[in-house]
Amino acid sequence: MMEKTAHLTEGSIAKTLFKLALPIMGTSFVQMSYSLIDMLWVGRIGTGAVAAVGTAGFYTWLANAFILIPKIGAEVGVAQATGQKDMVEVKKHVKHSIQMGIFLALIYGLVMIIFRKGLIGFFNLGDEEIILAAIDYLVIVSLGFVFFFINPIFTSIFNGYGDSKSPFVINSIGLVINVILDPLLIIGIGPFPRLGVIGAAIATILSQAIATLLFVIKARKTSVIFSDISLFHKPDLLHIRVIVKLGLPVAVQSGLFTIISMIVARIIAMWGPTAIAVQKIGSQIEAISWMSAGGFQSAMSAFIGQNYGARKWERVDKGYTIGMIIVSFIGVFATVLFFFGSRTLFSIFVQEEEAILYGIQYLKIVGFSQLFMCIEITTAGAFNGLGRTTPPSIVDIVFNSLRIPSALILSSTSLGINGIWWALSITSIMKGVVLAMWYIISCNKYKEEL
Repeated sequence: MMEKTAHLTEGSIAKTLFKLALPIMGTSFVQMSYSLIDMLWVGRIGTGAVAAVGTAGFYTWLANAFILIPKIGAEVGVAQATGQKDMVEVKKHVKHSIQMGIFLALIYGLVMIIFRKGLIGFFNLGDEEIILAAIDYLVIVSLGFVFFFINPIFTSIFNGYGDSKSPFVINSIGLVINVILDPLLIIGIGPFPRLGVIGAAIATILSQAIATLLFVIKARKTSVIFSDISLFHKPDLLHIRVIVKLGLPVAVQSGLFTIISMIVARIIAMWGPTAIAVQKIGSQIEAISWMSAGGFQSAMSAFIGQNYGARKWERVDKGYTIGMIIVSFIGVFATVLFFFGSRTLFSIFVQEEEAILYGIQYLKIVGFSQLFMCIEITTAGAFNGLGRTTPPSIVDIVFNSLRIPSALILSSTSLGINGIWWALSITSIMKGVVLAMWYIISCNKYKEEL
């Protein structure tokens, strides 16, 4: 079985990256599509329902911060140990990442349920119906957080090992189930009642639960990395510390990013529910580029992790360069698409002309930053593969923090709400430039030290 993953340290770099990245990109789009499809069907109910799901969705987004600790730890740890051909170490990373994921899911879900009213009340939505719908959505999704946490961890384990196809297939099956359940439960078809926002939450939980079951079945058949793993045995604190060291900087970055986005959402809320819905839908459309780059981020992390473990620095350098060229094409394509297809893209989700006009401005403004955003995301993957997860986190935290004062200042001018979109776009550009420069400089120094 080791021969199956050796291709990450051998052969054509471009071909290897594409072969690894394409299923990961597909998996990223599948995971994003859960909320995107929910939004599409909920949008048929009205912008109020979209605002409810979007508001509660901030807390599922915040959950990603906790997921990233075991997720990154698994991806980097498994990749580097695989590059070193140390299967005992691979299994230890697998065991501890899954244990940590389940524990964090249970704690996080419990907190969401207990403090649900205050968490939704933070946004000052003002509409009692929207508030109640958001609370219902949050509670139901929280009951299924174990599945929401564990699926990305399984995905990262397989990716780090060099098998990106299996997670793509399993997550795709979950998405198909979600696609079927959404219209049945949200708008009600045949014998199924119209459940609205509650139906969206139930559909998401059921589809992710089935995906988890499929991952467990696949894991039992992949004995080379999952055999002799007992999740009920006491965890080894040494490996817990290693996983936390790798994943915590990224988790803190993600958590602060979500919190900052929530504060920005409060600023956006001054323009009403339509503006909130536009930002939520716009960010989903923007996922065309950042999810594609996210696929290359995971591929870059696994590729560089294995080659770093095997001490093949030439492949590390060439892999980063080739990856940058690929994601640059993605970024430019997204910019062109957002500029010339903004009305068509937004019209898919909403019919209200006011929301569409807001959306057109949003996509055109953030379109300027797509290339730099793709560069930043993929460069973060390169850092992760080296086991250096702190630099991307620092850059992300610093410039995302600047979004709050920038949004307040620019939105108070004649730009109005467009000033908020410009704050998002400008900071994304700065992150891409700074992180790429940091990687090139520090990577050269890192090789000299070794």
